Amino acid sequence: MPVGYVVFLLIKTEDAARLGALKTCHGTIQTPAFMNVATGGAIKGAVSTYDMQTALHTQVMLCNTYHLHVRPGDSLVRDMGGLHAFTGWQGPILTDSGGFQVFSLAKLRNIREEGVTFASHVNGARVFMGPEESMRIQSNLGSTIAMAFDECVENPAPYAYAKAAADRTTRWLLRCKNELERLKNEAEEPREQMLFGINQGCTYDDLRVAHMQEIAALHLDGYAIGGLAVGEPKEEMYRIIAAVEPHMPRQKPRYLMGVGTPGNILEAVRLGVDLFDCVMPSRNARHGHLNTWEGVINLHNKKYADDAQPIDPTCACPTCQRHSRAYLRHLLKAGEMLALRLCVMHNLFFYNTLMERIRAALAAGSFAQLHEQYVNLLDRRI
Repeated sequence: MPVGYVVFLLIKTEDAARLGALKTCHGTIQTPAFMNVATGGAIKGAVSTYDMQTALHTQVMLCNTYHLHVRPGDSLVRDMGGLHAFTGWQGPILTDSGGFQVFSLAKLRNIREEGVTFASHVNGARVFMGPEESMRIQSNLGSTIAMAFDECVENPAPYAYAKAAADRTTRWLLRCKNELERLKNEAEEPREQMLFGINQGCTYDDLRVAHMQEIAALHLDGYAIGGLAVGEPKEEMYRIIAAVEPHMPRQKPRYLMGVGTPGNILEAVRLGVDLFDCVMPSRNARHGHLNTWEGVINLHNKKYADDAQPIDPTCACPTCQRHSRAYLRHLLKAGEMLALRLCVMHNLFFYNTLMERIRAALAAGSFAQLHEQYVNLLDRRI
């Protein structure tokens, strides 16, 4: 699909909230959707792509350009047939550009117009990554959706620095677009990799709006809001989404990067976002923090030591159908690997089921009621 090809079908709206379908070469994504994070080609917690396909209602797998470039190497993944063949996942895959990891993991880095030179967090080796390198790596990985290489900035940041970073992100986006088109044109077989641009500008409304208007004019396949959920109050995040949303192309998918809690997702859907990703469900699960439809429980609490109930009595996930809170707590306390697997599977199932309920409510015209019922309840600590 050439950049700019219309593949997003807006089915129905409820105020700003949107029900849609994103058609890709690896299948259609029903939106709003949560993308399950498999950074290095696997979800932490011993959850396989077979689990995702058969038991967890997963639509999209997200992998990371930087991590796969460092290990095992994107050339190796290409030689193994790309991420789909390498991992066994047959649905859509989105690859993050590596920009966030460059700026969050690399202690020593040198940002220039050409790109960024930094030390690998694995072995300290010097690595250079710029727009062209990111596109070549993502092309080797063979993802369904490639993210543009952007400059991530800490919040808060001085206005002048935030503006300079947003301007550089626009220039880098143009280079990403040109390089991906070149790679497609030179490929031996037709490629349908999509390109999403990323909106930056910290928490400055005017910078965010201006940057969104600039990148919207490039007619990309989709648009993301980046640089949020990095420590700023959630009210700030919601304010920025509300400011940017009117300037995002209506007929293109909208992606809020790195977000978040179930309450965050419900509120962002209300504000007009279509796609989400976050390590939170799997990371929290590995520490015994589990989502239920009444709030979040901590299995380490002593009261669960002899609790024969499943994590959530209303949940249909494989873990809740077979195991008690008491057993799972025992596994966690004993350091058994099975605890991580069972808990991660539950939380991912919960997130994917939440998205199904959101889509069903949008189809029925009852999203406002769903939002009101759950936006605060689901994030509550029990």
